[in-house]
Amino acid sequence: MSSHQVLGKQVDMPVEIRAASAFMAMYSVPTKAAQRLIDYTGLEILQYRPGRGLCGLVFVDYVDGDLGPYNEFGVTFMVRDHRRRGRSSVLGDLRSLAGGNAGALIHRLPVDGEFTLAAGRGIWGFPKILADFEADHSGPIRRGAVGQDGRLVAELLVKQGIRTPGGGAHASVEAYSHLDGVTRHTAWDMNPTGVRTRIGGARLRLGSHPIADELRSLGLPRRALMTTTIPDLRMTFGDAVAV
Repeated sequence: MSSHQVLGKQVDMPVEIRAASAFMAMYSVPTKAAQRLIDYTGLEILQYRPGRGLCGLVFVDYVDGDLGPYNEFGVTFMVRDHRRRGRSSVLGDLRSLAGGNAGALIHRLPVDGEFTLAAGRGIWGFPKILADFEADHSGPIRRGAVGQDGRLVAELLVKQGIRTPGGGAHASVEAYSHLDGVTRHTAWDMNPTGVRTRIGGARLRLGSHPIADELRSLGLPRRALMTTTIPDLRMTFGDAVAV
């Protein structure tokens, strides 16, 4: 088992998140526009239909975990497994989605904790930056707002949907990150309970921050493909491996 020193503290692998909650909205975006944003990683946008990719906006409240309590906002893109670059198709992408073999690129990751900032950047190469948060993870309409230096990045409101049969299922995702010229992938295991989902159900407001401008460049539709709320989420993260 490996360990890392972060701000004078030892962090042992795998890192455990014992209690968290999350809500997210998934949007359909043009493949070309999304690919331009992530070209720096060397990865490829997964297409769930010709010319369209998937962009997820997610707020997470980490309540109890090895990195302490903090809030997080993620801008993510579904991407192809790096071992399949240049030889996949829409049909192959759909099979990857159905089989749980697709990856999630963490493109932007504002947080409000110094320790998780240092750990995220130093251990996994996650592009964490410090930001300010307002979040409600318990109301009938989940709400999150994130900003930096007085400029709003995004405000997201998500309505609860219908309960997922079983309330959720264990899932393993390959999380991709890129920092200081290196693209990495990390095994990310999730155990959610109480999951609710629905078609649409999101209201998004973008601000004046550069991340907001990036999101505008995608031409995000007014209506989300789907939204998800997760009141109880446990996770583990392994070590990062360079692609």
